[in-house]
Amino acid sequence: MDNNQILELLKTRGLIDQSLAQDILAEISHSGKEMAELLADYQIIQQRDDVWPLVASELGADMVDLHGWTPPEAVLQLIPAGTARLHGALPVSFDDTGLHVALVDPLDPQTVEDLRFALDREITVVVAPDYLVEQKINECYGGEAKAMEDILGQLEASGESLDEADLESEANSAPIIRYVDLVLYQAIKERASDIHFEPFEADFKIRYRVDGALYEMAPPPVHLALPIISRVKVMSNMNIAEKRVPQDGRIVKQVGEKQVDMRVSTLPTHHGESVVLRVLDRSSVNLTLENLGLPEHIYEYIKDTIEKPNGIFIVTGPTGAGKTTTLYAALQRINTIDSKLLTAEDPVEYDIDGIIQIPINEGIGLDFPRILRAFLRQDPDRIMIGEMRDKDTATIAIQAALTGHLVLSTLHTNDAPGAVTRLVDMGCEPFLVSASLEGVLAQRLLRTICKDCKSNYEPSEAILSQLGIAPHELGDKSFFTGAGCDICGQTGYRGRRGLYELLNISDPIRDLITERAPTVVIKQKAIELGMNTLREDGLRNIYQGNTTIEEVLKYT
Repeated sequence: MDNNQILELLKTRGLIDQSLAQDILAEISHSGKEMAELLADYQIIQQRDDVWPLVASELGADMVDLHGWTPPEAVLQLIPAGTARLHGALPVSFDDTGLHVALVDPLDPQTVEDLRFALDREITVVVAPDYLVEQKINECYGGEAKAMEDILGQLEASGESLDEADLESEANSAPIIRYVDLVLYQAIKERASDIHFEPFEADFKIRYRVDGALYEMAPPPVHLALPIISRVKVMSNMNIAEKRVPQDGRIVKQVGEKQVDMRVSTLPTHHGESVVLRVLDRSSVNLTLENLGLPEHIYEYIKDTIEKPNGIFIVTGPTGAGKTTTLYAALQRINTIDSKLLTAEDPVEYDIDGIIQIPINEGIGLDFPRILRAFLRQDPDRIMIGEMRDKDTATIAIQAALTGHLVLSTLHTNDAPGAVTRLVDMGCEPFLVSASLEGVLAQRLLRTICKDCKSNYEPSEAILSQLGIAPHELGDKSFFTGAGCDICGQTGYRGRRGLYELLNISDPIRDLITERAPTVVIKQKAIELGMNTLREDGLRNIYQGNTTIEEVLKYT
C-alpha cells in the first residue's frame, strides 16, 4: 500500500497530525524502514500487523485470517491465475452478495473496478496482511516460474508501445509492478545477495548472485528494460527522469514473514541504466561469534581481544568476504550497558540497538577522519571504523587506540600480514603501528558442498599438485564434491562458510614491524609462531568434507 494513503487514514482517525506524518515520511526516506515498523516504533500501533484492522475499519470491510487456510478449489477457479497475480487478488469466498476478495493493496479503488470489469461480477473486499495475500496467491496458483510466464505473456501482449514520456505511469502499471515484485521475490527466495538488471543492445539480462556466483533469470523482452528499471527507481525513491548520473536509493520489502532491505544503485551505460540491488539480510546482524563457524583458537582469541581496554583489531579481505558480519558479531558481544559503542560506516547497513551509528556523507565533508575526531569527544569505550582508507583515518585510529579506546576496523589486503605493511605504506609510523595493533584476522567466504547431493570422489594428481599435496601424503583422507540436485539448483553447493587466518601481534612480530620488515618476513615469522594460513584452513575444510578443492584453489 502507498505510504501516503496509510498516513491519510491515520490522520482522519486522529491518531497522528500533519507534522508527525511528515516526520514519519522523512524517517522512511532516511532509514529505509517499512511504514508499519515505524508506526510501531512511534507507538501509534502496538505491532506491525495492527495497521490492517484500521484499513478494514476504514473500508467497512471484514478482516480474514489466512494463516493455515486455503480457499476451496471452486472459489479459486472464479479468478484466473493471470488476473489474480496481476491485481494481487485472492478469492476467499462466494455468496449471494458476490465474490469476496483479499487484495494486496485494498486501498486502491481502481483494482476493484478492474476486477469487476474483468470478471463481470460484484466484488466485495475483505482485508488481510498484504504479505499473507501474496504468499497465498503463490501457493494457490502455482510457483514463481508459472507466475513469471503469465506476467511475461501479459507484458508481451502489451506490445512495444511504451512511451518514454509517460514512463512513470508505465512503471506503475499493474503488469510491471507484478513482474518486478516476482523477480525480487524469486531472487530473495533463492538467497540472492545481489540482483542485477543489465540492459544491452539486443537483450535485457536479469542476474542474481547466490553464494558468490551469478545466475541468469529468464530474460524479459528488451523493450521492457526502460519501464522495469523505472519501476525499481520508483520503489527506491529515485528521480526517474535523471538517467545521466549514478543514483543511490533503498527499498524495504516484505517477503513472506520477513522484511528485506535492499540498497539500490544505478549506473548510466551506453544502452540505458544498469541497476544493482544489494540484499541486506537482517538475520546476519543477529549472528553471534559462536555461530560464525570460527575455529576454536580464533574464537577464543577474538573473544579475549575485543574485551581489551585499548588497541586495534583489524578484519581484512576482499569485498564480499564477510568482514562487516564478523565485526557486527564482535560488536554484539561487547554491546553491554556499561560500554559506549560508536560506529562510522559507509553506509550504515544494519541498525543495532544500543550502538550509535553514523553514516559517512562526503558530500557535506563528513568523512572518516572528521567523524573520528568528533568520536573522541563523545567519551566512547569502543569504536568501529567501516574501513581504514587513508593515512588520516589510520592515524586517528592509532591515536584513539593509544589513548585508551578499543578500535575495530576493516582493511582490503590479501592476507593478515599484508595489513601491517599496508598501514606503514599509508604513512603511519611503524613504532605506533606496533604499539597499537593487537591482531589481524584475514578471511574469505567459500561455498560449502550441498548436503543433499554430497558424494566421495578421487581428485586427479594434477589438481592435488596445485594444492601442493603429493598423492602419497594423503593417507586415508577422503575428498567430497556435490553432484548437483534440485535443492542446490544443480550447482553442487549450498551456503557459505569462512576461511580464516589470524595474525597475533606478539613481541617478535612487534619488533619486525618497528624494523619495517617486508610482508613476506612477517608472514614467515608468524607461521613459525604457529599461524595457520588461509590455504591451510582451506585444507582443513576440504578434509572435513565442508568444501571442494576447486573452491579452496579459487579463494586462496
